[in-house]
Amino acid sequence: MARNEFDIGSFLMRLLFAMALVFLTYNPSGYSWIGWLSSDTPVVYKAATGIVLLIGWVMYLRATWNSLGAVGTILAAAFFAIIIWLFIEWGFFALDDTAIIQWIVLVVLTGVLAVGMSWSHVRRRISGQYDTDEIEG
Repeated sequence: MARNEFDIGSFLMRLLFAMALVFLTYNPSGYSWIGWLSSDTPVVYKAATGIVLLIGWVMYLRATWNSLGAVGTILAAAFFAIIIWLFIEWGFFALDDTAIIQWIVLVVLTGVLAVGMSWSHVRRRISGQYDTDEIEG
């Protein structure tokens, strides 16, 4: 694959990393960094993993904001929210369970981050225009 090619595999890789970032930071099961904070593990391990997660969050949030902007980020969140609403209408899950709501919010956040990391590539393929701060030759 050429260096600048973008395909479904590229998107799925970004989605996988976004999912890992979101669910390793927090999830309702308790097996996450937030859940780990209350354990007896030495603080240095918690701090080190917290810094690694923070680096990932900064990368994903900055890329999402740069590629989608405020309106695009809101539209991406609305798109995923509509899909969730459709699943609720079809009876896949109900909103009376707070754990389900938390999982849904985490999945929507994962989707928005993955789209944000990928959008500049998609826009370039569609329009032929670069959407980056710096273009390497």
